[in-house]
Amino acid sequence: MFPRNTRNRGCRISDAWAYRGLGTLVMENDLVRVVVLLDQGSDIISFEYKPLGLDLLWKTPSGGVLSPAQHITSRPLDEGNFADFHEGGWQECFPNGGRVCAYRGTEFGLHGEVYGLPWSCEIVADSAEEVAARLTVRTRRTPFLLEKTLRLREGLALLEMEESLRNEGRYAMEFMWGHHPAFGEPFLSGDCVVTTGAKTAVLHNGDDSESRFAPPVGGDPSSLAARDGAAVDILRIPKRRQVVSDMFYLTDLLEGFYALTNTRLGVGFSMEFDPAVFSCIWYWIACNAPCGAPFHGRSYTVALEPFTSWPAILTNAIENGTQRSLEPDETLSTRLAAGVFASHEPPTTAARICYGR
Repeated sequence: MFPRNTRNRGCRISDAWAYRGLGTLVMENDLVRVVVLLDQGSDIISFEYKPLGLDLLWKTPSGGVLSPAQHITSRPLDEGNFADFHEGGWQECFPNGGRVCAYRGTEFGLHGEVYGLPWSCEIVADSAEEVAARLTVRTRRTPFLLEKTLRLREGLALLEMEESLRNEGRYAMEFMWGHHPAFGEPFLSGDCVVTTGAKTAVLHNGDDSESRFAPPVGGDPSSLAARDGAAVDILRIPKRRQVVSDMFYLTDLLEGFYALTNTRLGVGFSMEFDPAVFSCIWYWIACNAPCGAPFHGRSYTVALEPFTSWPAILTNAIENGTQRSLEPDETLSTRLAAGVFASHEPPTTAARICYGR
């Protein structure tokens, strides 16, 4: 065991950093570096694959990280301030996923409430072979305790995550829970292909005139009928100059898995999760769209988001019976794993992926 912050090989970890005034956790090994904003929702703002010097996560066009606790942009929006301070990267969404939702005497805005809260951090493993940190947050408008342990091991380009959610209230509480990693250039391009264990894609029934599809649309994600009658494979990422604004729910999972592979660069990102907990994948495609705020056509990103529930508002999920619920003092525990792999061929299943050298 080396003293903390002095090791220059193998796995390393430190929560002694600050980025733009926000407490920050840095975890790395010889293959990946992961940067977590502890004081802003435990957002993962960088997931770098070191052999290529490639950060796979999207950076928004608004100019990087600003803390909602330290800045005011303009008149508050009904949906909350998530969009004003969204830096890209990977957020945890809880206990709501979509836009404004009224529930049990309170309201949630876009992506719930944990994205803007500070999380406590305790380093629980620190050796050249393995590093880990336990992060904890309590929600303010609901009675939940959310804990997760992030772990890196030597020789694996894989971030392991163990999570638990507990209802500390006196009656049953409903919720939706998800992870929102968004991917961007130079990793994201028209050479990218999505692999998923989902058999069905269902179009989000929102008012998006920029979408290639008109609701209701559902079926095989590799062949969906567009507005113009053409069959579209939504698992192939649009090219850089295309204008695309689509939102889908990928359902009927054969396994809790997806991969996004850049077939030209020969590198991909994969996430594995328990489909008994995260039963669907939200699939957001925003390429040079939407034309309105906050991106004004400047985005080129996709997000692939394991979620417990759909569609994208808690009350709507309750209507269609996909919400989750916890009784008083009941705990829900789960695991996820997100990693980078080297391959020009998209994997057909999670079992094919090697996260080593």
